[in-house]
Amino acid sequence: MHVVILCGGLGTRLREETEFRPKPMVNIGPRPILWHIMKIFAHYGHNDFVLALGYKGEMIKNYFFHYEIMNNDVTVELGRPENVSIHHGHDEAGWRVTLADTGESALKGARLKKVEKYVTGDVFMMTYGDGITNVNINDLLTFHEKHGKLATVTGVNPASRFGELKTDGDRVQSFHEKPVDGGGMINGGFIVFNRKIFDYLSTSDDCDLEFGPMEQLALEGELMVYRHQGFWACMDTLRDMDYLNGLWSANKADWKVW
Repeated sequence: MHVVILCGGLGTRLREETEFRPKPMVNIGPRPILWHIMKIFAHYGHNDFVLALGYKGEMIKNYFFHYEIMNNDVTVELGRPENVSIHHGHDEAGWRVTLADTGESALKGARLKKVEKYVTGDVFMMTYGDGITNVNINDLLTFHEKHGKLATVTGVNPASRFGELKTDGDRVQSFHEKPVDGGGMINGGFIVFNRKIFDYLSTSDDCDLEFGPMEQLALEGELMVYRHQGFWACMDTLRDMDYLNGLWSANKADWKVW
């Protein structure tokens, strides 16, 4: 089953990093967040990826084009550039990655429509290039198959961006860092679509996904939610990046299911 990952946004709220690289290439630990997302899917046996590229997409192409050289030991023979031996040492065997330019200014719906030709089968998955989770991908797929509707979105309760204070006058009674926000579920990405979703989209750069197509699916009763109560986070700001790197460094990366 194909996994489409939208990798084309500007990431303006993470400008400190995205001025130099696309947001999916911002690191958590030694690897880009895009790699972490792909590892989640690959853990459940889904390793046929279509990456919808936009802003600085050439950096993502370069990363995967040189992946074997940069992530393995290598023996070269000087004067004979054709004699290169790669000593395989990573676990990403079998990944198939299609890197598709979808334009710098295209909205999400347009990006998805533009990679339609690379997506085969009646059902596929899609997510964004900045969100990670420990959702069980195969349970999500089973849920989608059972209800028979056109789309399933993973609903999450995000952690608050700020610590929560409970007070008595001026005295703090309790402090909870990043508690789960009780304001309701949000779209956490990790979406399953039937192929018919492409009928709701166009290649026009102003074709969005959430505004318009997803709203229409909801009105038609074709959009279901898979409720995930476990870990989910996105890398939207510098603070998010520091938070996720802190979890990784402390060996508390709940999304590391592999």
